[in-house]
Amino acid sequence: MAQHYKDLVVWQKAMDLVTDIYKATDSFPKKEVYSLTDQIRRAAVSVPSNIAEGQARYSHREFLHFLRHSAGHSLKSKLSCLLRSGSDTSITPRPRH
Repeated sequence: MAQHYKDLVVWQKAMDLVTDIYKATDSFPKKEVYSLTDQIRRAAVSVPSNIAEGQARYSHREFLHFLRHSAGHSLKSKLSCLLRSGSDTSITPRPRH
């Protein structure tokens, strides 16, 4: 295993994701700043955070646990972005059938 989390390619790519998410969410409507924008950004930041925390653990099993959390937060970011892309001016929920 890498000596430091910054040596992990997955952590480096996760940090690139954070940068991309921040750039992408800058163009979101101002009314979304404290809701969707904040949620997407927090989910993105949690990906490299969980990778770093997991790498600092003593066992491979604990590291895998934190990687699973990172994957979940990554999915949450993707889903939030998909919601946003569904409408130019507002978020409209899909009707339930």
